[in-house]
Amino acid sequence: MKKLHTLLFSASLLMGTAAHAQLRVEIAGVGSNQIPVAVAAFADESVAPEQVSAIIRADLERSGVFKVIDARQAISDSASVDLGAFKASGADALVVGSVQKMPDGRFQVRYKLLDTVKQTPLSQLSDAVSARNTRLEAHRIADDIYEKLTGVRGIFSTRLTYVRQDGPRDYKLVVADADGAGEQVAAHGKEPIISPSWSPDGTKVAYVSFELRKPVIYVQNLVTGQRTVVANEKGNNSAPAWSPDGTKLALALSRTGNTQVFIVNADGSGMRRLTTSNGIDTEPRFSADGQSVYFTSDRSGGPQIYKMSVGGGQATRVTFKGNYNISPRLSPDGKTLAWISQRDGGFSLYAMDLASGQEQRLADGATEPSFSPNGKYIMYATKGGGRTALAVVSVDGRIKQRLSTQAGNIREPSWGPFMK
Repeated sequence: MKKLHTLLFSASLLMGTAAHAQLRVEIAGVGSNQIPVAVAAFADESVAPEQVSAIIRADLERSGVFKVIDARQAISDSASVDLGAFKASGADALVVGSVQKMPDGRFQVRYKLLDTVKQTPLSQLSDAVSARNTRLEAHRIADDIYEKLTGVRGIFSTRLTYVRQDGPRDYKLVVADADGAGEQVAAHGKEPIISPSWSPDGTKVAYVSFELRKPVIYVQNLVTGQRTVVANEKGNNSAPAWSPDGTKLALALSRTGNTQVFIVNADGSGMRRLTTSNGIDTEPRFSADGQSVYFTSDRSGGPQIYKMSVGGGQATRVTFKGNYNISPRLSPDGKTLAWISQRDGGFSLYAMDLASGQEQRLADGATEPSFSPNGKYIMYATKGGGRTALAVVSVDGRIKQRLSTQAGNIREPSWGPFMK
């Protein structure tokens, strides 16, 4: 039995072993009212290892929210620009910038966002970054553009984790940028890895490994490289999920016979049983305020989603349509529940407004949903072309993306939090 190989990471930029297969992002759908934005090439950006303006364009296009217009010229952030001409070309906003190599080897990246209608500046940034962080800086600029033009925080500089299987006994826990670039291997083993879950501060990932020939829950610290066993109880240890404050984990354990929901401190201490049904209770998720836990239970016959106070008590059933509802996920603002429902012979991703109870079918052939940290997108695993890939859909169902790789299967996605 071979233990997983753990690697040392940086919280802001992972520095582990690069994975060979890179994700490709395909845009399958866009929003109904796209914002037209012109993005100029940044002055002197060829001195940097990454073309900053190209990354910004790709981010904005991938979001489905923007219609990106090529400015067809390089424009510095200090240049005098005829905004009226860009307005006439159909752009509501213009992105300009510059890159300068500094004597210490870093790069000074400057950018401005200009309103072509009001002919006023909307935002600007200026940062000195290392060569390896130029791509991250481009994502941060795209985040700023997204937020200034939509009022919603951007998610381009966030990260993903997922499991990639490259062979019959070759499992990797991978961390990558939100656009699939910069894949790094967090853990690697011959036995399955499942259920990765980010800590709220983005420094740790909890996951389940079968390296001991049974499911055991670990927490991997991405800063120090330290790995901690959180639950290795008799029977199955599965489905870890973090509390919003990062101090606790909800788990599904079969130590008492049938699988039930337990709550434990993040270091594995203080284990406490939450559910006490005669059925199977699994897949726990904390509510956004940390006061409740949603979970899947077959106590009513088939699997349905329930909600219970973290202090225990009576469980309340949440899903009623369909006979098979699993994998509850809560939006960061706590207003929306996403889950997988088996109806019409297949598995589909649904979202429910918890206040009204109104449901919406977002995608077919879906498993393992995960909300983006701004709550506007849901990533999920899906099969197609003989392989398992990842896909993204907006919560209104209009914007769709697919993330695939040349070889292997990728599944079990978890979208990381905003980084401070």
